[in-house]
Amino acid sequence: MKLPVVAIIGQTNAGKSSLFNRLVRHSQAIVAREAGTTRDNVMGRVDDRYILIDTAGLKDPDDEFESHIQEQIEDAVDSADLILIALDSTKYPNQDDKLIAKKALKSGKPTLLLLNKADLGEALPVDEFYSLGIKDLIRTSATTGLHINDLRDRILFELEKIGFKTSQKVKEEDSLKLALIGRPNVGKSSLFNNLAKKQQAIVANLSGTTRDVNRTTIRYKGKAIELLDTAGLRRSGKREVGIEKFSALRTLSAIEESDVCCLLIDSTEPHCKLDQTLAGEIIKAGKGIILVVTKTDLEGKTSDEILDQITYDFNFIPFAPVIMTSSLTGKNTTKIFELANNINEARHAELKTADLNKLLQDAINAHPPAGLKNTHPKLRYMVQTDTCPPWFVVYGSNLSLLHWSYKRYLERRLREAYDFGGTPIFFSFRNRD
Repeated sequence: MKLPVVAIIGQTNAGKSSLFNRLVRHSQAIVAREAGTTRDNVMGRVDDRYILIDTAGLKDPDDEFESHIQEQIEDAVDSADLILIALDSTKYPNQDDKLIAKKALKSGKPTLLLLNKADLGEALPVDEFYSLGIKDLIRTSATTGLHINDLRDRILFELEKIGFKTSQKVKEEDSLKLALIGRPNVGKSSLFNNLAKKQQAIVANLSGTTRDVNRTTIRYKGKAIELLDTAGLRRSGKREVGIEKFSALRTLSAIEESDVCCLLIDSTEPHCKLDQTLAGEIIKAGKGIILVVTKTDLEGKTSDEILDQITYDFNFIPFAPVIMTSSLTGKNTTKIFELANNINEARHAELKTADLNKLLQDAINAHPPAGLKNTHPKLRYMVQTDTCPPWFVVYGSNLSLLHWSYKRYLERRLREAYDFGGTPIFFSFRNRD
């Protein structure tokens, strides 16, 4: 069943993101005192009853970048079933507020006017806002929670009035979460838009355009895949204090939330240590990984040269598949879904203990572990204890003498026997006594 869509619009710094976080009950949108913090449409499910969209602050399109933002806000209004206009109740409504109200009323959608920051002593009387032409006004405070519960009830009431059944929660379908990770301006938003087939994320030739985690859900061969477009992550010493720090935390949080991560690598720029660091973060989190080379339609190195460089730079994750893409031409972009599905299946694979022990004994017979002069580690049996990522425990004796290279050898034998491409696998070694 389709969930209704509710959009929050308004001027910058009116408290839209704070209201959004109050309604979805966790800090998904970036909140700061800097005006214009939100640049992308941020979406969240509220009690599995409707989808809430937090939009960027509405301003005059003074330049190309702002015009992209305004188009995105208008798209949110067009797709919404209910519109919430957030105003700073400590300020008299101005021409921009009237323009926002006019846009909402012109859409013909039901509209609520939220007079935010109503807990402050400078808050103006409700009468000052009747000139906007919106009859339904609610005084709110995202900071203290003033009338937030009343707002929740009113949203459900308005959605019921236009035909949505919000009395029952819609169970969220199990979906594969696919995160796009990489440095700024590497092409994440372009790939996101190509995969989602709509202009949801802002795309501009400015690094750091995306600050929030953009989300959209698509279907591929009957499977729901939720795409997460993250902010570009720069080296910690180059991150700005404030908003960019939040964006970095949001990116790392998206890695933790995802099932599979696409690490995007710009084919036109030299690979840097940060790409390897990001790959390490993904592996440490136990997530599936795809190395996605972007902008391959541009002139530069040949495909063979790029692959040789990646093989050298990422020799610590030889199991990660590499795919050459172009968001401009659409080259190989849909193959990402196929790879992600295969990797997700490998992450959920459960192997029989009998098969694991046969593999272990064959590995030992082919290459016994070395030890000290009169003491050698003995590997007795192996079991799988977990999935997502697959985790294996080897029991034996004198395992403290087992060299790290032998552990790599066991992993290689396991990968040769079973398809664990794209997913890290972990081992624990425990003395039987």
